[in-house]
Amino acid sequence: MALSRSRHPYAAFGAPPPAEAGPRTTLGEHLSGQVRRLCEAAGFPAPADGSGPPLLDLLDLLGPAAVRPLGAGPPSPSFVCDDHSPAELSLAFGPGTRTAVRLLVEPGCSAGTLEENGRTGRRALGELAARRGFSTEPLRRVEDLFFPPLMRGSFALWCAMEQRQEPAASVGVKVYVDPQAHGRERSAEVAEEALARFGFGRAWPALRAHATPRGPDRDEILFFALDLGDWHTPRVKVYVAHHDATAAQAEDMARLLPGQAAERAGEFTRAVGGAAVRFARRPLVTCLAFTERDTSGPSGCTVHVPVRDHVPDDAAARDRATAALRCLGLDAGVVDRALTAMTPRHPSHGVGLITYVSLVQSSWQPPRVNVYFSPEAYAVRPPRTADPDPRGVR
Repeated sequence: MALSRSRHPYAAFGAPPPAEAGPRTTLGEHLSGQVRRLCEAAGFPAPADGSGPPLLDLLDLLGPAAVRPLGAGPPSPSFVCDDHSPAELSLAFGPGTRTAVRLLVEPGCSAGTLEENGRTGRRALGELAARRGFSTEPLRRVEDLFFPPLMRGSFALWCAMEQRQEPAASVGVKVYVDPQAHGRERSAEVAEEALARFGFGRAWPALRAHATPRGPDRDEILFFALDLGDWHTPRVKVYVAHHDATAAQAEDMARLLPGQAAERAGEFTRAVGGAAVRFARRPLVTCLAFTERDTSGPSGCTVHVPVRDHVPDDAAARDRATAALRCLGLDAGVVDRALTAMTPRHPSHGVGLITYVSLVQSSWQPPRVNVYFSPEAYAVRPPRTADPDPRGVR
């Protein structure tokens, strides 16, 4: 899922997107090609009836943005990706399962206000629910918390879909909303009330102690997410951005899980971000997942490492992602195929195509790894000429 919340302007990129994505190419065409190729790279069989992957349903949610030429620039300053692409793709790797492909979009990215963005997003989600046959009741349960008459924050609603190979052609939908819709100062209050409405009120004290001990300016409650549709164990999730943090923050969050979760989280964060890394530019992000398996504490904890800030180019980011996968015995070869599917450029010719590498741990499954990709629809950040500062400053 998308986690940058970057405040860096589009002008900071300078380099155009790869030549294959010409200015007359529409956003929908660009994303459709990437989705098809990424599914092929992950080993999904081509549909017998010649139709496209189910993930393409999400492109309909983009509305007018889907037919907007790339040469016209991004439809809005979206926080999904650094170049304001209102979409993100990712791969989910797990032991004993085949790679899943995910797509996230911002349905209301063409809206002029956050309020309109939220209305557009909920309407698009409702249309997808009718088409796919799932309920949006969980979101309706907390609408008043996340869609006030006058909205604040950085976004209104994002929608993601995960396409799996096992069971065949199954998909799960996720929706992300902003706990800062009433202002950052009320984000903890909003997140606590939302958790309580899903029966996880008793989990809040531990979340507050482990996730936000340094206060809202340094430990920022970032996203609230809900699983909708076909999920074996539906989750309610709270994401926290840890500004100017180290691996210690990842370890502290993971201590809410039993066993060696904290040690694994720390080792992973140092391996992907760099041994002496401090996340001084873009925050380290952690996520606590809550399920009916345990209403008093999290059932899962994920650490999202912004690898693009700590490597000179995407070739180095690929190396760190594949090393993390191999450590857990997962299929690292898919990453190389994914890079080819996403762009014709060489990985060493830019940085930021691979945005995050994440370690997912839970109380009922072995550790998993997710790798996130920017569509680079509007710009490519040039590679760095020197190794990044180990503190995350450049």
